[in-house]
Amino acid sequence: MKITQEENVPFWSVMFAIFLGVFLGTFNMSAVNIALPMFMKSFNTNLDSVKWILTGFMLATGTACPLAGYLGEKFSYKKLYLFALSGFTIASALCVFSLNIAMLVTFRVIQGIFSGLIIPSTMTIIYQVISRKRHAFAISLWSMASMLAPALGPTLSGWLLQYYSWKSIFVVNVPIGLIGIVLVIRFIPQYNLSKVKSFDFIGFAAVIILSLSTLVAFSEGSVWGWSSFKTISLIIISIASLGVFIKRELKVNSPALNIRVFKFRKYSISIVAVSIVTIALYAGTLLTPLFLQNSQHLSTLETGLILLPPSLAMALVMPIVGTLYNRIDPRILIMTGICFIALGSYKMSNLTLTTSHSYIIFWMTIRYIGISLSTMPITNSGMVIIPKELSGHASSINNWLRQVSSSLAIGIFSSLLVTRTEYHASLFDNSNISYNLIQQKSYTMGINDIYLLSTIIVLIGLPLSFMLKKHVSFKETQSDDITSMAN
Repeated sequence: MKITQEENVPFWSVMFAIFLGVFLGTFNMSAVNIALPMFMKSFNTNLDSVKWILTGFMLATGTACPLAGYLGEKFSYKKLYLFALSGFTIASALCVFSLNIAMLVTFRVIQGIFSGLIIPSTMTIIYQVISRKRHAFAISLWSMASMLAPALGPTLSGWLLQYYSWKSIFVVNVPIGLIGIVLVIRFIPQYNLSKVKSFDFIGFAAVIILSLSTLVAFSEGSVWGWSSFKTISLIIISIASLGVFIKRELKVNSPALNIRVFKFRKYSISIVAVSIVTIALYAGTLLTPLFLQNSQHLSTLETGLILLPPSLAMALVMPIVGTLYNRIDPRILIMTGICFIALGSYKMSNLTLTTSHSYIIFWMTIRYIGISLSTMPITNSGMVIIPKELSGHASSINNWLRQVSSSLAIGIFSSLLVTRTEYHASLFDNSNISYNLIQQKSYTMGINDIYLLSTIIVLIGLPLSFMLKKHVSFKETQSDDITSMAN
């Protein structure tokens, strides 16, 4: 099926095909976390080895993201998505048959590579295939899939692990992946808006080195120490490879990742804003489970059940935001969302050992609704002005920087949590409180400090939201569509 007119594309069929892939790619980022103790027991190994099941997946995903732009132009985004979804499904099946921890880590890395290609390729398909008047609603469904998966991940995997083995976490991917493959073949149109002329080997090498060094430095910096030789060396390598990458990509005709998209001011602002919101999102993703499990001593399943309502609210509000986007100024949605995130984060900076679960559910829900209100409008405000032939590179950069932002947030917040906990514990030196209670109180106070910091960080996004001008009218976008199709 060749694409001729966007209006003839079966919207819901295409979106369902995209939804399944995005859901799978993001579900496997959160579902495995809860199974770490079971992996340690099954493979008779330690946490340092098992954590690479998560770290390897994350590094592979972040490294593959910036490659999607070139590969999509070379082979078409439909073929890239089909290849990535098929590879992800096969890798999931291979994980089931892992005989040792090394095999599982290897297959998880392969899974992560395909996941890193799924996320940007599906976003690009939306902006190249779906009618522009439906971009906002389509990207809200895309965001819903990416948020619903981590919301259900801990709870669903907790249930599976309670009644089945760790293999069940990977088994569920296979039928979903197979259904998605059939839908991609049947409903997503075959098209190619531009064709690359040559392979930019130097650019590819530079972006891979940049991705790996940056992500490893941010993810392991809190463990090694931010001033350690390994961390500093990786940061220097990151800066050097970034310099080589920028210089190279501005010179070649067929760049591995076309950074010229940053000449669109609105897109550049949206990238900064979405990175800020991502950092705020991962503050809650990291801190709240730690508080519930380490300070209030809840099980992983109980923690997942408490976090489920806020996460579901975040996912379910997304389509509503997509509907509102074309009716009101997106800056109103963004500013409202940022205020919600800031308020929720501030309230979560007042935790105590006796804080009720209803308090946590309510303010995390407010916080997550704010993320829904801001994330999609920020993303779409920047992406909608990018020419269709550059949308693959723009979405690759968008998703790559989200990966970097999340790694940065987790790394720095983890490090700060340790130092702030030690600081608060030192204030109890001359008290008569038991050691265990001091540790719990100081740990909770450290979490409060970081939530307060995330409140300040997210408020930086407010002035940026003013710069994201109101989206162009439907008549203008319709005219743009006709012009681009004529060309």
